[in-house]
Amino acid sequence: MTAVTHDISGGIGRLVLSRPEQSNSFDLPAAQDLVRAVEAVSADDVRAITLTAAGKRFCAGGDVTSFVAADDQAAYLLELATVLEGGLRALAELAKPVVAGVRGAVAGAGLGVMLSADVIVAGRGTKFVMAYPGIGLTPDCGVSYLVPRAIGQQRALEFALTDRVLTADEAHDWGLVTMVVDDDAVEAKVDEIATTWATSAPAALGQARRLIRSAWDVPAAAAGAEESATISAAVTGHEAQRLVNAFVSR
Repeated sequence: MTAVTHDISGGIGRLVLSRPEQSNSFDLPAAQDLVRAVEAVSADDVRAITLTAAGKRFCAGGDVTSFVAADDQAAYLLELATVLEGGLRALAELAKPVVAGVRGAVAGAGLGVMLSADVIVAGRGTKFVMAYPGIGLTPDCGVSYLVPRAIGQQRALEFALTDRVLTADEAHDWGLVTMVVDDDAVEAKVDEIATTWATSAPAALGQARRLIRSAWDVPAAAAGAEESATISAAVTGHEAQRLVNAFVSR
């Protein structure tokens, strides 16, 4: 069975973590499924992407039982972490807006999965935890890069070093998630956001997420130059021409 399923309809690519009996944790085949699913929703006709999970928990991170069973645990973990990080980075680098819906628990590498999205809708009962110290391991899958950028260095250090468990409201206060809704309203809110994106200005939104996500790694002058080039290229596109003409004709 595919561990990460995908579907494309109405201009929306839907990614679903589909390993609920393992709390949607990732073994190597699951990580490879993610890579394939991300590639599928990168198609030109996709205007927005949703990321949700089957079952009670969004993602427990890496599947501990899979690397415990490996003949060479170090080699297995290296391959697992590398493949999964590559798939998540590919998702984060798409010029398409991504909204995630999380419920139950988000732990370990699951934080990296979640933070590959631009808007994160959390169910009110969701718990967030680094989890790595509990098994004597260290962050992977972009967690040490993404979490400090979401919540700041000192909070990230507390989160990582004390194994603190955050409630959904605390995660929202810290900036780890975008909004908190009732648990049974997560998917509906995710679909509402994705539908709005897909029917408004998806090309502009996709370029905006690309500019913002890439700006961490370049000097201000380079970021500014890329902004100028991007807005110049956008203005003659069909989407911008339609919306600009509608704006000036009001």
